[in-house]
Amino acid sequence: MSKRLVAFFSAGGVTAKLAERLAKAAGADIFEIRPEQPYTREDLDWTNRNSRSSVEMADKSFRPAVAGTVENMEQYDVIYVGFPIWWYVAPTIINTFLEQYDLAGKTVVPFATSGGSGMGRTNAELAVSCKGARLAEGKRFGADASESELKKWSEGF
Repeated sequence: MSKRLVAFFSAGGVTAKLAERLAKAAGADIFEIRPEQPYTREDLDWTNRNSRSSVEMADKSFRPAVAGTVENMEQYDVIYVGFPIWWYVAPTIINTFLEQYDLAGKTVVPFATSGGSGMGRTNAELAVSCKGARLAEGKRFGADASESELKKWSEGF
């Protein structure tokens, strides 16, 4: 049986709740991806072109610093990586997180929450950060996804 990790970034708490249900359903450990400099409400205002999140997402090379690291990352075979969809992709902090580790031989499985948009170009944008890993097709879930739905989905990896 493979050892699994659910790593997630949550801006407003929705992804955190989903990640907790997924970790329970998949029998996985859990790790919160927290920015070294926490986002404020103003930072997250996607309607403001000058907000921190807008500036970060406009520059695909930007890598916000992550506070903390996963201990013993080498023990995990499958890493579910969760986040809210920003501009039809994962926030660049997810790239920062993935690039911190040697992912060779691991399976990385994106999952997301969104107010309505799909996964967009998420895998294309994350592929550069998953060297040596198998990057599985991601899935967007509704905030109310059930534990049984998450369990069934997670069993595919």
